[in-house]
Amino acid sequence: MVTTPTFGHLTDETLALFTDRYEIRMMEGYLAADHTPEATFSLFFRTLPPNRGYVVAAGLEQVVAYLETLSFEERALSYLADLDVSDDLLEFLADFSFSGEVRAVPEGTVVFPNEPLLEVTAPIEEAQLFETVVINQIAYQSLIATKAARMRDVVDREGEDQSLVDFGSRRAHGTDAGMKAGRAAYLGGFDGTSNLAAGEAFDVPVYGTMAHSWVQSFPTEDESFEAFVEVVGDDAVLLVDTYDTVNGTKTAVTVAEEAGVDLDGVRLDSGDLAALSKEVAPIVGDTDVFISSGMDEYAIAEFFEDGGIGDGFGPGTALVTSTDAPKLEGVYKLVAVEENGEIVPSMKLSTGKVSYPGQKSVRRVESDDGFERDVLAARGEPGPGEEQLVTVFEDGERVHSLPDLDEIRARRAEQVAALPLGVRALRDPTEYPVAVSDGLAETTESLRADLEDRYLR
Repeated sequence: MVTTPTFGHLTDETLALFTDRYEIRMMEGYLAADHTPEATFSLFFRTLPPNRGYVVAAGLEQVVAYLETLSFEERALSYLADLDVSDDLLEFLADFSFSGEVRAVPEGTVVFPNEPLLEVTAPIEEAQLFETVVINQIAYQSLIATKAARMRDVVDREGEDQSLVDFGSRRAHGTDAGMKAGRAAYLGGFDGTSNLAAGEAFDVPVYGTMAHSWVQSFPTEDESFEAFVEVVGDDAVLLVDTYDTVNGTKTAVTVAEEAGVDLDGVRLDSGDLAALSKEVAPIVGDTDVFISSGMDEYAIAEFFEDGGIGDGFGPGTALVTSTDAPKLEGVYKLVAVEENGEIVPSMKLSTGKVSYPGQKSVRRVESDDGFERDVLAARGEPGPGEEQLVTVFEDGERVHSLPDLDEIRARRAEQVAALPLGVRALRDPTEYPVAVSDGLAETTESLRADLEDRYLR
């Protein structure tokens, strides 16, 4: 048998299948049991990743695109039929469109444990379906946006407005992750990405230099530089450490002078980068020095502490995999369900996985010095501060205009700058205060007592 290779990417025909098998099983069960109450699911995380004082919300735009375009086409329906999905469910899915409400924090907002990044209220068979995709899109992009924001914060506080460019696509966990990392990094404060697909899809600026293979492929280093400068001209950034960093820098300067071009920069990619940068900077004069290899917020901070001289950084692996804290454990939990025509709070008692019940409000209290505290409350409960959740969909129709990425970047910058400095620390950050309102606390304890009485007697 001859196997036809497939790249394995999602298409409009298969996007609806990006869900887990149990979602479809439950949809089938809900319909068969005629159990289709309105329900609210909340997406949040219980704990911050290590050494994180905050998370930057990202990925909402992709969830909106998913909800607006989601449909089960013939290819998806045929696959489900092969899994012996019932005819009733296939008929339901063939006419599927989202009919519910979505409330969410805007992208670029800083968020904290137990605060909903997004809440979906819809017939339970609809709302249940979205679990996999909303966690996938929001949790990953929020993780990478936070990593990027921490690097930008280090540059803002300790540097001189150095550029940051995503170099990580090749180390990302798949093509979609590489593209979304480029978007999330730009949202988090990067200046652009090396990935052309991310640049095209999200209108993110793209940048590129050269690889060591270019230099190695020529008989001599100076010939490789001459050929590259002839093609690229003033935009050329020459990689000078293939053989010897200082000698390579001198060669780059000589080649540029003889060609009559002003190099855009030289790149250092190995060795003691801070020490080498101090040797290279006087040689290149006004030409930019770009630093790559092992860069993250900790390495950038150390580079500055060691007196390194650089005009930009190219984080890669550490960015797209968030190496020091590689997961944001987003969860999508049922928090309210319709009973007798009324949406009532719901919760589970699983050990270590108890969540606050009911539809939520997140209010942020500010002072002249920035953010003071958040209040996690029941939806509609009065209290101090400004509501962070906005209504994105009503009755299946989008009612919220999405900002462009530059607006989101500006929001992220304002939000991070408004946090207390201790919360922004790279290591052992101060915990940002999030209070639980009296009303939510009372509802939680009352419902817990009722459930314990019902099930733990």
